[in-house]
Amino acid sequence: MKRCIAKIALAALGLAAVMGLSSCTKKEEKILYLYNWTYYTPEEVILQFEKEFNCTVKVDSYASNEEMYAKLRAGAKGYDIVVPSQDYASIMIAQGMLRELDQSKFTNRANINPVVLEKATYDPDMKYAVPYYFGAAGIAVNKQKATRSYEHSWNIFADKQFAGHATMMDDMREVLGDALAHQGKSVNETDDDTLQAAADLISEKWKPNLVKFDAEGFGKSFASGDFWLCQGYAEVIYSEVPEEKWDEMIDFFIPEEGGPSYLDSMCILKDAPHYALANEFINFIHRPEIYAQFLDAFRFPCFVNMNAAQYMTSKPMYEASQMNNCELKNDLGQDLDKYNTLWQKIRFTD
Repeated sequence: MKRCIAKIALAALGLAAVMGLSSCTKKEEKILYLYNWTYYTPEEVILQFEKEFNCTVKVDSYASNEEMYAKLRAGAKGYDIVVPSQDYASIMIAQGMLRELDQSKFTNRANINPVVLEKATYDPDMKYAVPYYFGAAGIAVNKQKATRSYEHSWNIFADKQFAGHATMMDDMREVLGDALAHQGKSVNETDDDTLQAAADLISEKWKPNLVKFDAEGFGKSFASGDFWLCQGYAEVIYSEVPEEKWDEMIDFFIPEEGGPSYLDSMCILKDAPHYALANEFINFIHRPEIYAQFLDAFRFPCFVNMNAAQYMTSKPMYEASQMNNCELKNDLGQDLDKYNTLWQKIRFTD
């Protein structure tokens, strides 16, 4: 599941069918084709770029990395920019699907947080991938339902005061990653014994308190008071709770021990028909005053482009510094089968 930001997003942009574009008129040469996650590009940002560069931006959308990747591998043509997450960015770089950026046009390079680049080990110099948004799932507690104090760590899911009113995401990398982080291990661990210890923690200590593993409906159930403790993305929780109740009801945090995270990056495709305009768009996004509009649209914390914070007009859902210890989920190749095997036992064994 991707971040489920549709609930708090602006109106959807028009979609463009760009399969099999084989020729361009002079008018079409001023069109930039953006292939991005659904509801992930604020309309006001698009309009400002169009006005300044005298062009049109057409947006096509996808709901998962798998959907995007499969479409491109099947031969879809005409897209200029795509926004894969870290694991798919590394795959696409390795497979020669991306074109190097024109660094002479990337004048806003210095605005990118060095901490983010240290985590992006697959392309720390931004030759192919410029960070768009860095995020992580965390923990939401209904402060009105908690009967006593609680620890701000992933082991909160072992707290019996939340038994029968807790949920974790139906996502093996997220849940196993939380357990690994709590035990001081990497969220990309592949050692069999270490993975088994994490699975045992989930099955024996956390799962008994859970109503279910839920990747989609937990926001509504939290807002209604059925769920008091949820693992998930802040935007899902906040989008379901009336804003006037945020402070009195929601305690959202990412544990200091860290956990799994994601990094979506802007990349130019190898056969992008509008390479120069694509470079201008990527650089435009990282003007601090423009990037601040992106963050404000979704109440995201300022972590990728730190200079944008001074231009923000909204209060983010949580402090960006909470993600300092988070670790990107890497492509594990065949070792992903180890996670799947353990996850099936966790999910379907009483």
